[in-house]
Amino acid sequence: MNTTIATALRTRIKICGLTREEDVDQAVAAGADAIGFVLYAPSPRAVSIARAAELARRLPPFVTPVLLFVNETAARVQQACAEIPGACLQFHGDETPAQCLEASGGQRPFLRAARIPLGDAAAGFDLVEYAQRYSHAQAILLDAHVDGYGGGGKAFNWSLLPPSVASHLVLSGGLTPANVTDGIRQVRPRCKTLAVDISSGVEATGPDGQPLKGVKDADKIHRFVAAVRAADAQPRQNL
Repeated sequence: MNTTIATALRTRIKICGLTREEDVDQAVAAGADAIGFVLYAPSPRAVSIARAAELARRLPPFVTPVLLFVNETAARVQQACAEIPGACLQFHGDETPAQCLEASGGQRPFLRAARIPLGDAAAGFDLVEYAQRYSHAQAILLDAHVDGYGGGGKAFNWSLLPPSVASHLVLSGGLTPANVTDGIRQVRPRCKTLAVDISSGVEATGPDGQPLKGVKDADKIHRFVAAVRAADAQPRQNL
């Protein structure tokens, strides 16, 4: 017999690619659970370790700084950890399980990005096996596989993910205030818990209509958080 039970759910929210004090403050005010700092020099959203530490000092208790690395040396990761206590790590390159553990010192929690192919090719990505290989990760972050590293504001086909993944997942890549509710609805039933991660989808727009990378739009941040909370408020179907 099917019953409908309204279950209180709370999707954790990470706002990534922040470079300015005012954007950190707006993300916190909107209710973000985590703030991401990109420590990958080629990225247009990159900040130095010192700048990330400066911005992280603005965070109140229970809002977590997340440090994003791409194929970085263990020594530099550990330097960043020393300067930004309490940070979670995010490995977004080609790091092996052993390299993730080494860089994290075997103690610091970390997220491991899985680069999901665009289009129908997403069905060929074995996320179950990937999650097993990176079983020491706190969660697997799902991003779209595009040239370079990062999702480039692209969304992969969420419906092609495996029906059951025994892991905590973080949905990323191409999220916006308009589509995040649908993303949560499709992906949440497939995993232990679901969080969401957004960067380009809450960036300001320049005079040329293009996003200003690393500059966030306060209204978009608040609308994104409101959309996530609307998804959380929807009843969940249970057998």
